[in-house]
Amino acid sequence: MSSPAPMQALARQFRHLRHSPEIATHLLQLAKAVVAATVSWWVVVEFFDSQVPFLAPWMALVTVYPTVYQSLFRGVQSLVMSWLGVGLSFVVGYFLGVNLWTFGLALLVGMLCGLLPGLRKEGTTMATTAIFVLSSAFMGEDLLVVDRIVEVGIGVAVGVAVNALLVPPLQDQQAAWYIDSANRKIGEVLIDMADEFSGSWETTQADDWHDRTKTMSENLSSAWQAVRAAKESHRFNLRRHLPGPRKQRRGGRLLLDDVGGDASYQQILERTDEAVTHLRHLTRTLREATYADSRWDDQFRRRWSDIVRNAGHAIADPSIDVSPCHDQLLELAEDMSGDVDLPAQHWPLYGSLISSMLHIVVITGDVASTRRTRG
Repeated sequence: MSSPAPMQALARQFRHLRHSPEIATHLLQLAKAVVAATVSWWVVVEFFDSQVPFLAPWMALVTVYPTVYQSLFRGVQSLVMSWLGVGLSFVVGYFLGVNLWTFGLALLVGMLCGLLPGLRKEGTTMATTAIFVLSSAFMGEDLLVVDRIVEVGIGVAVGVAVNALLVPPLQDQQAAWYIDSANRKIGEVLIDMADEFSGSWETTQADDWHDRTKTMSENLSSAWQAVRAAKESHRFNLRRHLPGPRKQRRGGRLLLDDVGGDASYQQILERTDEAVTHLRHLTRTLREATYADSRWDDQFRRRWSDIVRNAGHAIADPSIDVSPCHDQLLELAEDMSGDVDLPAQHWPLYGSLISSMLHIVVITGDVASTRRTRG
């Protein structure tokens, strides 16, 4: 019979993907890229009677970036490099002819130009354009430099227009999802930890919790990227000027304006990172504990597990107040310190567990109060 742990991990991953706004954003960008390429192809065929209508849809396809700002900035770069590629194709084709050696020469020059500072992100655009144009000339089509230049411009213009007008991406929800996801995972680990600790204790389970905290730390790197992308997605974005309330609640997730902008997001991420660090220390303490089941004090085991479970539910759901857990932990420390039957050598371990949970409760309480700032 297979272990339930892999199935639980698979279920968590499925929930992660199902609720991820990142997946929805990628699908929307793919759809817009298809629309932009199709529209640009239709324009050059229908209105310009192009015989080689592949430059326009290709440029439209590569101009639909994750943000409007990137589409404008990178689109201009692609436009310049493509025009240079058309010019290079004309010079090579007109003066040297189109053959194997001149094709290789044009490709080499295009790739070398792509090494220039400021143009490296579009390094292959010039060479790729030269390949397209020279290939069409090799098949007997006229170079028609002006037509090729116009087609490239149409492709870039359509790509930028589609990305700016057709649900222009605002990535606030994606950034907020990473933050809420991190807190939800912290809560899930604490709940699992409380359930395990209150019953039979197995140190192998602590290894899984520790691995999950490592994954949380890795995911926070994606959260920082999402915050930067959310800030950039507001630049040149028409959606941010649409009328409507600035503070919204969408599917229980935080929006950028709800917490006062990028600075507040940075503070939330820093605090969340602290919480994960303390959670990792907590899992490491449990993993390295050498006490057998009979050596754990029953009162401590029961009360600490109850507090951790309550804290886990409160951290996973920002609508639940986590502050009572702070008082319960202090009360537990006070009661246990007066227990004369508790061996003195137990306190380093028990004190570490209480201290780690106090840090987690305080930090996530600050984060949760900020997450609840929703209109």
